[in-house]
Amino acid sequence: MELLNKKVLVFGSGISGVAASRLLLEKGAGVILYDGNTSLDAEKIRGEILLGAPCGADMQVVLGELPDTILDSLSLTVMSPGVPTDLPVVDRMREKGIPIWGEIELAYVYGKGDVLAITGTNGKTTTTALLGEIMKNYRESTFVVGNIGNPYTSIALKTREDSVIVAEMSSFQLESIHTFRPRVSAMLNITPDHLNRHHTMEAYIGAKQNIAKNQTAEDTCVLNFEDEVTRKFGENLSAQVLYFSSQRKLEKGIYLEDGRIMLSLEGEPVEICRIDELKLLGTHNHENVMAAAAMAAAYGVPMEIIRRTVMEFQGVEHRIEFVAEKNGVAYYNDSKGTNSDAAIKGIQAMNRPTLLIGGGYDKDSSYEEWIEAFEGKVKKLVLLGATREKIDETARRLGFTDTVLVDTFEEAVDVCVKNAVPGDAVLLSPACASWGMFKNYEERGDKFKELVNQL
Repeated sequence: MELLNKKVLVFGSGISGVAASRLLLEKGAGVILYDGNTSLDAEKIRGEILLGAPCGADMQVVLGELPDTILDSLSLTVMSPGVPTDLPVVDRMREKGIPIWGEIELAYVYGKGDVLAITGTNGKTTTTALLGEIMKNYRESTFVVGNIGNPYTSIALKTREDSVIVAEMSSFQLESIHTFRPRVSAMLNITPDHLNRHHTMEAYIGAKQNIAKNQTAEDTCVLNFEDEVTRKFGENLSAQVLYFSSQRKLEKGIYLEDGRIMLSLEGEPVEICRIDELKLLGTHNHENVMAAAAMAAAYGVPMEIIRRTVMEFQGVEHRIEFVAEKNGVAYYNDSKGTNSDAAIKGIQAMNRPTLLIGGGYDKDSSYEEWIEAFEGKVKKLVLLGATREKIDETARRLGFTDTVLVDTFEEAVDVCVKNAVPGDAVLLSPACASWGMFKNYEERGDKFKELVNQL
């Protein structure tokens, strides 16, 4: 699409909206950044976007209601991932025939190079970070973008034909793609999440599956054989399918056998590494390693680069991250455990009696499986946030009664410190998003680390 002198609306003023606006200004479009939040500072947002923009850039910011006169002038709308696509104002755009792209679609259309894209409910960030390291060791022009915190639009115009873009894709980002086509994609797993946004499990799964909708037989999709949704998804794809499994040997794919990660593509299986050579804890992380290694191998990265990188990889901040040991108590930051399935992985990785901090924003999730996963490991559950009563009721119904409800994050940590004894672990793994108390899970994890390091 030629955007020179065309009017484009960017919906959402977060980092994705700012980056998309800057890309559009570089392409000569007139940009209207829109946000329904009237408490924002329009001039501050406009000034931030115009920093480094072309001289005379056509840029305006609209807050609150969006007039029909603006809609009538638009050639395109670019949605930020955090903005629901079923809002009435978005429906008005559809009725007027305005094309609606996601920020990812915009970046893909104007970027160059090959995309290696990862989605799934859990493990995306670790897999993306590891694959990013592998590709950096293989290809000089490598960018790691997406839900990992670096908008794809912020680097799209810096890419070259020989670039590799490693992209973490959320369901929100995949909702509004059109031509986005990864050279290699991966879907790691599917469990209930973000149902307050997608409303049904079918819609959530459909958004995730968009990652492979434009792939052809020249491309590869890496899938988890042990996840029923992803296994069945692989049966009807145009792309070549490469499965990974932590439970069984595969004729073709990557699998765990006798403590070794093995890759079987053609001929004899090749050992990538032993799991005791990895710096990552837990079966879920071994699956993340398999997915990243499979994607790299499918792209043609030499095995010695894959092997060296996976054994050197230290892991991701805020994901079962060891913080410190204080007075014989080990403290772990798993703030990225923002849903039950992710938080279950955090508990499973613990090898000590554990005091667990949980609760936060309510995403209409259920917590039965999380509570059932305690299995004698969790000795005390400290709850805070909007979900604390809901989780407490679930825990008591399932027979776990050692719960404490607190009002503040500082109080939650303090309760754990006072009740932990040498040999215990304190784990922040909330099974909930952080919104309402913190801006994001990173801020929550940083606060936890700050409080622990002050002990």
